[in-house]
Amino acid sequence: MPMYDPAHPGAVLRDNVEEEGWTVTECARKLGVARNTLSRLLNERTGISSAMALNLERLGWSTADFWMRVQGGYDLAQERMRQEAAQRKTKRPTRRKAA
Repeated sequence: MPMYDPAHPGAVLRDNVEEEGWTVTECARKLGVARNTLSRLLNERTGISSAMALNLERLGWSTADFWMRVQGGYDLAQERMRQEAAQRKTKRPTRRKAA
């Protein structure tokens, strides 16, 4: 059964950064990305790209495949919730026939 509302990959990554005791600037430098790029990810404003997944793998934080699966699971859950909400909006109550 799929997870209904998984954590954003940025939240998972934020835990790793905090565990290391790194600042956003330090972590961005180690990953080879701009500070604002990492900040947007950690603040859940963007997702993990394949390039970022490879950078995380290089840093030793799991594999790129893992990060892409986390992102894919999150994206799928978000889309599932959007479609279910849209279906609820368009679904009309059924009328009973008069006897």
